[in-house]
Order: sequence, then structure tokens, then C-alpha cells
Amino acid sequence: MRPVVILVLAIFGLIVAFSGCSTQRKFVTLDTEVEKTWANVQSAYQRRADLVPNLVETVKGAANFEQSTLAGIAEARAKATSIQVDPTNLTPEKLAEFQSAQSGLSQAIGRLLMVTENYPDLKATATFQELQSQLEGTENRIKVERDNFNESVANYNAAVRKFPANFWASIFGFERKGMFEADQAAQNAPKVDFNSGK
Repeated sequence: MRPVVILVLAIFGLIVAFSGCSTQRKFVTLDTEVEKTWANVQSAYQRRADLVPNLVETVKGAANFEQSTLAGIAEARAKATSIQVDPTNLTPEKLAEFQSAQSGLSQAIGRLLMVTENYPDLKATATFQELQSQLEGTENRIKVERDNFNESVANYNAAVRKFPANFWASIFGFERKGMFEADQAAQNAPKVDFNSGK
């Protein structure tokens, strides 16, 4: 082989190797960002789960409070905190399972707060009002963290799918990750019927 051909092949090999290393570093950075934002999502959900026992204890003090509601929220909390998702395996199925458990806790908290409407003395206590305020703030934080997570996953998924990076992604084992999606129940608008009271 001529020295010029060897030199051209060596330069081409260096360009390919540099491109592969650069792309792999980019994927690692994006993947780490996804893991970080996932940890923030889990932290926000954990904060909510940590508030639930205090809320339940405060509500228990109300005379004749519905025990089935308290049992339901304890069960939903236990299920929500038992589902763990490995940030390196964020498949749509795993996220759907996590989201389903968290939705169960959200519904249980909603039922608990609806039932407390029947207890004006409970609603007037400073402890209950403070816990309710903390829950509202936590729900807002959860939404923000989920949005941040979805944004980081979208950036990662776009990088993994773009040519020629997708070639390197398949070689280095970087696969698309799942995102949070709206609950199926949220897809249907509530029906309002003003004639039902007539």
C-alpha cells in the first residue's frame, strides 16, 4: 500500500474514533441528566408520601371519621412507595406502573380531602390547614419535576435517534427512554349537565 493511502486511512480512522468518543460522551451527559431529573421526580413524590402520615394522624382526631377512607389512603401510600423504578431502565411500562401507583395515592388523598369537608372543626385547625397547604405545594413541585424529567428525556431520545448518532447509540447500548404521559382519565373532559337538577 502506498503511504498516502495509509495516511488517509489513518486519518479517517481517527475521525471515526473521535466521532464515536465524542458522541458517547454526549450520550453519557444526557443520560446522567435524565437520571438526575428522575431522582428529583422521586424526591417530590417521596415528600408527598411523607406528608400523608401526618395528614392521617391529624384527621384521625376528628370524631367518627370514616375509617375506610383512612385505610384506603394507607394502602395507596404503601403501594405508591413500594414501586421503585431504576433510572437506567426507564421503559414506558415501568413508568406506567409507577404512575398508576402514584395516581392511586393522588385519588386517595383527594377522597380524604373531600371527606374532610364534612368536618368544619377539622378544616379550621392550623395543623390541617398547614398540611393541606404543604400538599398543594408538593403537588405543584411534582408537576414541575415531571415536566423537567420529560424535557430531559426528550433531549436524550432526540440525540439517540438522530443520524449519525443513532449508529453510535446502538453500538454503545443507549436506547430510548419512557416519559410521563397524561392519565387516561384526563383525556376525557368532564360532562356538565345543568338540566339534571330540574
